[in-house]
Amino acid sequence: MKKNVTKGISYGRVAENRRAKFDYFIIETIEAGLVLLGSEVKSLRLGRASIAESYATEEFGHIVLINANIPEYNSASSGQNHEPKRVRRLLIHKKERNKILGQIKRDGCTVVPLSLYFNKRGLAKISLGIAEGKKKFDKREVIKKRDWDREKHRLLKNNK
Repeated sequence: MKKNVTKGISYGRVAENRRAKFDYFIIETIEAGLVLLGSEVKSLRLGRASIAESYATEEFGHIVLINANIPEYNSASSGQNHEPKRVRRLLIHKKERNKILGQIKRDGCTVVPLSLYFNKRGLAKISLGIAEGKKKFDKREVIKKRDWDREKHRLLKNNK
């Protein structure tokens, strides 16, 4: 008897924080690994995750991801499931960790996750951005530029 097995994501993006590039100036990006439980990996392979309101910070000398939502895996037994919004430790080289900690201590900098994905080897990775917050007028400028580029494309297309 065959079981209904849903194919999961073995390679590629699971979740993306599209709002981050609008709300922040991304200064630098860093790739980090995640310390996950088995039920979290299975839930990620189903493409179920949200990093929209999450951020990274320092806790006891480690960089941790806070407020990332990975829903419970339905097929896991009750004792083996995980808490959806638990604090997850990030695996980063010491040099990169010290760089991030230096940037966090600087005024106006924060570490935001940009995307959560599986690499070619099938490992869960997260792309972090060291960012500075945008002001309201900066966001307006981005919207004006995007609208002008769209209008310019239309005009050039119609004139051909």
